[in-house]
Amino acid sequence: MLGPTTAFDIYQLIGHASLPAKVVLLLLAALSIYSWAVILRKYALFRRLARRSAAFLEIFRTTTNPHQIYRLSERYRPSPLVEIFRAGYESLREQMTDESRALERHAIERALKRAALSEMGKLEEGISGLASIATSAPFIGLFGTVVGIIIAFQGLSVETQTSIQAVAPGIAEALVATALGLFVAVPAYMAYNYFVSRLRALSTLMEDFALEFLDVAERSAAHDGVYRS
Repeated sequence: MLGPTTAFDIYQLIGHASLPAKVVLLLLAALSIYSWAVILRKYALFRRLARRSAAFLEIFRTTTNPHQIYRLSERYRPSPLVEIFRAGYESLREQMTDESRALERHAIERALKRAALSEMGKLEEGISGLASIATSAPFIGLFGTVVGIIIAFQGLSVETQTSIQAVAPGIAEALVATALGLFVAVPAYMAYNYFVSRLRALSTLMEDFALEFLDVAERSAAHDGVYRS
């Protein structure tokens, strides 16, 4: 007949853990808090960008006056399309102030590309950290596992009689460290893949918008410099 079982108490287990195991667990907990902060912040940001980019794109396609678009664009920040439009608009307006009114497509393309690269750099901030956490957390947990096993063997060596009580604490620490390492790594890995896919979609959207802006700029220049203030 089986004896009474002890309820699983994670707090008691951590409280009785060795110092190296506690350091590992605290480090993993800190990484988990940081990764979830990045995940929630980036998720809210990408949702806001999607709404404002769609709204600005509709304004851009339905408004014929580019000066009005420029004035209205401020309210649609932080959409990356706004920054691309404003960079292209300012580059085009500088060209149209020239008496020759010659449209230099390459100059506008460079301005659009610089703006797009700058916006992508802002959007990528913090995402690489999720990849680092996803790859490092399991190994940190593995280190805790090794420490737990070492403690288990130490407990076994000092006992005159071999028993499960001698090795149970170390094994429990090892299992908790492994589980926590996976708990930290899996959400970070999934969020990283999700945000990378969103970044690719935004990159494609920015490229398409830049081409659309160039077409509009060429048509505007052909109609006697619509963009000239």
